[in-house]
Amino acid sequence: MMTKRILLAAVLATSALATPALAQSAPQGDGDEVQALKAEMQALQARLDKLEAEQAAAASTPAPAPAPAAAPASSVPAWVADTKIGGKAYLNVSNIHQLSDGAPSSQNGMQAELKRFYLTVDHRFSDVFSANLTTDFRYGTNGLSKDDTLYVKKAYLQATLAPELFVRVGSADLPWVPFVESVYGYRYVENTLIDRTKYGTSADWGVHVGGTFGGGLVSYAVSAVNGAGYKTLSRSSDTIDLEGRISAQPIKNVVFALGGYTGKLGKSADGQANTPHRAKRFDALAAYAGKTVRVGVEYFKAWDWNNVTTPQSDVSSGWSAFGSYAFTPKLNVFGRYDWVNPNQKTNRPLKENYFNVGLGYQPVKNVDLALVYKRDRADNGLVATSNGTIGGVDRGTYDEIGIWSQFSF
Repeated sequence: MMTKRILLAAVLATSALATPALAQSAPQGDGDEVQALKAEMQALQARLDKLEAEQAAAASTPAPAPAPAAAPASSVPAWVADTKIGGKAYLNVSNIHQLSDGAPSSQNGMQAELKRFYLTVDHRFSDVFSANLTTDFRYGTNGLSKDDTLYVKKAYLQATLAPELFVRVGSADLPWVPFVESVYGYRYVENTLIDRTKYGTSADWGVHVGGTFGGGLVSYAVSAVNGAGYKTLSRSSDTIDLEGRISAQPIKNVVFALGGYTGKLGKSADGQANTPHRAKRFDALAAYAGKTVRVGVEYFKAWDWNNVTTPQSDVSSGWSAFGSYAFTPKLNVFGRYDWVNPNQKTNRPLKENYFNVGLGYQPVKNVDLALVYKRDRADNGLVATSNGTIGGVDRGTYDEIGIWSQFSF
């Protein structure tokens, strides 16, 4: 449009300049030509006026909005986008020197070991419903065995109704051990106190509820479970086991928690022995868990934990103190001390003392390495632990040094 306007203006200007000269120089007989030229100029002027009017009208009318571009077609199915796959592994290379009343243990020596490998699949059906499947694999010293094999650790359907309430049905985290692991921070080096000494476990089959209030100020969890742990499916004939926890974070990085357990540990199923006692446990935790400094104390007291099926009653108790300091985001030192009195009624002199010290290093995100020394000693009897049975008639010791690691994805 603009180009046409410029051309027409140029023609008109040229014609206007040429007309007077032509009128003066042309003979009288040429007047008809002059009149024809004037008529043509008038016609051109009319066309120019019309073009200007059309252009002005077009400028005052808003241009139509462009059609929205079509979204590119996704080649990923919706169920894949709502599914996450992850994993975590604990590995170590270490040397063990264990004695029982002066006699060496059969597990002594150097060994590389895959302590645990967890493969996790999370799927979200909607904003409310989701599901989790987590396998637990441990490779035994002589390959796969009855005790070192593949388990389903977690398999549950979850309904998240609000931040204050979620419900899980199936095998899921129990309220106490996973919570303490998150505060302790060195599960790949050693199980937490009650898990290490077999007074509790991390997951079980049943119904689990929990939630948080005040943006994480207070949290709670309650589980009604079979009682035999996630490695065993059992059906109780007369009872279910209950475990609960309530925790508070009154100021940043400071955590307090109380918990408890009551039940028959899956030993009251049909066909099992008589169960005259209920196992009970009280738990407490106080900790400061900052990025640089982490310190905490865990305490438990248990009644008849190993005496559900025996006439004799018993009481156990113990505590654990742990701490760590991060020199840099990649380099830290840590340590822990556990003290346990397993049989206060049936063998009061029996005591266990455990400690570890280590230097941790994180070369890249999701990979942790640690140089660790562990020492365990039991006097006047035997104590079952995650590192095996420690002790003897008089005394037993356990020393281990090596490299521990974890990686996750």
